[in-house]
Amino acid sequence: MNQDPEKLLEQLSLEEKASLVSGTDFWYTTAIECLDIPSLNLTDGPAGLRKQAGDSDALGLNKSVEAINFPAANLIACSFDRKALQELGERLGNAAQSEDVSILLGPGINIKRSPLAGRNFEFFSEDPYLTGELGAAYVKGVQNKGVGVSLKHFVANNRENQRFTVSSNIEERPLREIYLHAFETIVKDAHPYTIMCSYNPLNGVLNAQNRTLLTDILRNEWGFDGIVLSDWGAVADSAASVQAGMDLEMPGKGKASQQAVVEAVQNNQLAVEDLDNSVLRILKLIQQLTDNAQTDPSYDKEKQHELARVLASNSMVLLKNDEQVLPIKEDDSLLVVGELADNPRSQGGGSSHVNAYKVSSPLENIQSGHSNVHFEQGYHLDQTADKNLSSKALEAAKKADKVVLFAGFPESLESEGFDKFSLVARKPKSLNSRNQPSQ
Repeated sequence: MNQDPEKLLEQLSLEEKASLVSGTDFWYTTAIECLDIPSLNLTDGPAGLRKQAGDSDALGLNKSVEAINFPAANLIACSFDRKALQELGERLGNAAQSEDVSILLGPGINIKRSPLAGRNFEFFSEDPYLTGELGAAYVKGVQNKGVGVSLKHFVANNRENQRFTVSSNIEERPLREIYLHAFETIVKDAHPYTIMCSYNPLNGVLNAQNRTLLTDILRNEWGFDGIVLSDWGAVADSAASVQAGMDLEMPGKGKASQQAVVEAVQNNQLAVEDLDNSVLRILKLIQQLTDNAQTDPSYDKEKQHELARVLASNSMVLLKNDEQVLPIKEDDSLLVVGELADNPRSQGGGSSHVNAYKVSSPLENIQSGHSNVHFEQGYHLDQTADKNLSSKALEAAKKADKVVLFAGFPESLESEGFDKFSLVARKPKSLNSRNQPSQ
């Protein structure tokens, strides 16, 4: 983009302005070729790049590019390490540059309010201060590499069940102290290029049409000067969202979204000044990303994989060491129990799911580093009952000096799109909401 954004704005027709505030498909903003305005590519990836390798789809049913699967936010937050989060962000920025990604859709900083919440693995903490500090470091890291972030999900999107319709009803003090605090910290300290507005209403007002939230608080109080984009499909009224301070509807509803904005301006239901403000912010972002593009975005996946291992190991938490069971001694006979030892899960399901470059088997690593190791599957990860497996594991445990147990939820119970019904690993009654497109 070779022209000044304000001069470009003067050359745009009403229809072109309306097209710029709505995506052209699932992952790209609209380009205007006659004025040399390029499109931007937005891609999932808070814990690793999830750019679709083939035809784009919102659900991630198509295979994404091979990328490093970094530790999820719930693990790396246990490091309490700002430098580690900034380094993670920089590595994600490198990966995004290598795939011509303009905006990385993350980090997710919603506050954890229940252990049943389906997306807890994507969020840092139940503590607003920790979330804000680590989120700011992550954002600085990504944007140091010339890639923008989309800080999400603004705001009070703390459950998955009924997330499209349920109103988060919160009084002013807890709203400010718990739910808005981390967003405010990151906006003021790290200056994210974009913020993603969540699906839910706040106190009965849809967030995508909440002028108090998107303009009064975010822009006028905190000084945010980037763009606000919608979570995928969160906009009910395109013109009302622009009026409230929403700049970019993603993925948009094609001509229907554009026509709604045009007609609202023509009927004096939407001030052209509000539309111009959104368009200008988008043009400035395009210019900023174009100016910051790197010329050599290649990166070493093997080195990044090793970094992921280091970040994960530095984040692990030892809760107890009763009777000094640890460290394991060289002459201890070990029993490793659990399908997850041989078939590990390093991430949850949904829009953050990465096509991992490499996954290391805990069992293989233990066997390579210890001479006396026996393995028992113990259970089926798909939750099929098998008393024979558990009985064999119990008998083997009697003969071992120490037992290393790998336990956890299967991916079918830990994903974006639904919450758990119980802390006991059993299939939920209904998973209908998992197929909804989202970020």
